[in-house]
Formats: sequence, C-alpha cells, structure tokens
Amino acid sequence: MVMLTSVSTLQVPDRLSDRLAAFLRQRIESGEWAAGHRLPTEQSLTVEYGVSRTVVREAVSRLKSMGWLTSRQGSGIYVAAAGPARALVFDPAVLTSLTAVLQVVEVRRSLEGEVAALAAARIDPAKAREIENALVAIDSAVAMGRDGVEEDLMFHRTIARVTDNPQFEGLLDFLEQYLRDAIHVTRANEAMHAEFMRQVQAEHQAIARAICKGDASAARRAAVRHMVNAVHRIERADESVRAALRQALQQSASNSGQPRKSAS
Repeated sequence: MVMLTSVSTLQVPDRLSDRLAAFLRQRIESGEWAAGHRLPTEQSLTVEYGVSRTVVREAVSRLKSMGWLTSRQGSGIYVAAAGPARALVFDPAVLTSLTAVLQVVEVRRSLEGEVAALAAARIDPAKAREIENALVAIDSAVAMGRDGVEEDLMFHRTIARVTDNPQFEGLLDFLEQYLRDAIHVTRANEAMHAEFMRQVQAEHQAIARAICKGDASAARRAAVRHMVNAVHRIERADESVRAALRQALQQSASNSGQPRKSAS
C-alpha cells in the first residue's frame, strides 16, 4: 500500500483526492503510464493507496477534467494522448505553499523580461502614454488608501498589451490568478515598510522608463530585476506576514473545488 504523504517538498491541501490525483499524474508525467495505458481498476487503486472509492473517483474525475485521462465506453479509463488542445493549467494541489508561489514568480520572471524587451522594441507615443497612465494609477490607488494590487497587475498587463501580441497578456492573466493572494499579503507588508514600497515604485519606474525610451536591453534587465526583488521581498517578510500568506494560500486552496484553467 502506498501512503498518501506529500508528493514533493511542497505543501498540499488536506483533500485526499487532490493528493491521489497528484500521485497518479506523476506516474503519467514520468512515463510509467504512457498514452493509451489503461488505469488499474477502481478497486485496485483503493487497495494500492488505502483510500475509499469516492476518493479514487474524485481524483480520476479531476485528471479527466484536466485532460490527462479519458474514458472509453465499456472499457475503462486510459491515459489520454497528448494533444495541442490540452488546456494550460496548474494543479491547485501544488500551489498552496510559499515555495510554490516563488516557483510561479520564477516562471513569470522569464516571461516578464522578454515581454518588456519586446514592448520597448515596439513602443510608440500612444503606447508610452498607456504605460505612463498605468504607472500613475498605482500611485493614485495607494494615495487613496488602497493596496494598489489590481493597478499593479494592470501595469504589467499594459506592458504585455503594447507588444501587439495578445498571447502575452493571456499568459500573464493566467499566472496572476496564482499570485494575487500572495501579492495582496506582501503588498500589506510593503505598506508597513516604507522602504519596500519605495523599492517597488522605483522598479516600476525603471521598467516604464526603459520601455518608453525604446531600450529593449534595459527594459529586460529592469523587468527581471523587479521579479528577482519580488522573491527577496517575500523571503525577507516578517514571520507574521509569512503566516498570513500561508493562511491566505490555504484558504484559497480550500475554496478551489476545481482546477483553474486559462480563459482561452
């Protein structure tokens, strides 16, 4: 019998079906179960993993909704063939820890750098005004007592939009759903530490300045630096803030009954 402990160093929700889904998905991703492989019977999985039939059904249903498994009438459940139409999705079961938040920021760091560089290469006066307005909106929100998180996210989406490639904005929109809770909590930390807030403001200004000047190399460096510093701010947050962040992530996981997919 395989005990359903953590599938990795990341924390996972208490739902056994999420844990089982993560285990089964690992077997697919590792190649142990190739496309077309027939899954063991429901009874076999209950015995192997020491869970109820309900847990097995929920785990299988989750993987089917994510495109990893498919049913064949009267035959059973099979590993689905990889196809171009599979939706982009991060399994919520592994997005509930500080470690996972930092991993998503790493993904975003790679994307943001290239988006900023491309925005700089394609800048024009109208686009520069859009970026400047988005930057002003952050400061205005903070001045009115709000945390400015939505305006912050809009600033980055505006940069993506001026690349004239809508796929970038879609990707950022997809990633930010996994970071919104963390940004709210860390922004509260920044509000308590004026120096952090000044750092974020200066980083945003550096990105905007480089893009509006059409300096792709400087824009890339500024955007990457912003993401690197975002990681440092999370890592250096007070324990009270880190505890609040962990609580927010766990609450988000408990409220997520289904995997979150991109809108495309």
